[in-house]
Amino acid sequence: MCGRYASTRSDSDLQAVFDIAETVGAEVPASYNVAPTQTVRTVLERAPKDEPEADAVRQLRSVRWGLIPSWAKDVKIGSRLINARSETITEKPSFKKAASRRRCIVPADGYYEWEKRDGAKVPYFLHDGDGVLAMAGLYELWRDPTKAEDDENRWVWSVTVLTSPAADALGHIHDRSPVVLPPDLRSSWLDPAVTDLGDVRDLLAAIPEPRLEPYEVSTAVNSVKNNSPELLTPV
Repeated sequence: MCGRYASTRSDSDLQAVFDIAETVGAEVPASYNVAPTQTVRTVLERAPKDEPEADAVRQLRSVRWGLIPSWAKDVKIGSRLINARSETITEKPSFKKAASRRRCIVPADGYYEWEKRDGAKVPYFLHDGDGVLAMAGLYELWRDPTKAEDDENRWVWSVTVLTSPAADALGHIHDRSPVVLPPDLRSSWLDPAVTDLGDVRDLLAAIPEPRLEPYEVSTAVNSVKNNSPELLTPV
């Protein structure tokens, strides 16, 4: 699974990396210990709000980490849907519609994973050199029934990170890892015109195993209260 990650790039950095046309929401501060239910930046493509019939544009948008299906009664379910198994997103009711029409990218410097070793859980940071990881995700919009129709905050945007079986080189740390999109597949993944679930499965099958570098870090990352560059220092 992916339950914590680091995201320290500025909006201007992400705009350049992902060729962003429109930025929505205030810039999210750099975080070395992003945790579920927090606000994160995502990359997605959809028509401008005031021009629903126009061509989709690539957006950098703030969303809540932990997907809230449109049929959910409240936001609590989101804390249990921070990840989605890529093998079943085209079948599971919580993810099927989003897999068809609402795919996105969650940018990260890297992510944390815990290895079970001698009765303890040892944290590692997994990254791709100095590059930005483009973690594949799904996003959803949920209508908050407690807010008025004219409340601009009545729609809650949320996201989940896709995972797949970990490559052999990483499997000793944890048996699953985020799905990481290479540059040549990012546009296809974001394309809202691709709605056939069979095509989505083909997209997922074409994504290669990520080549990531893991190194052990301090157990300070275990607490969400800790959030500083020192968390990325190798032990």
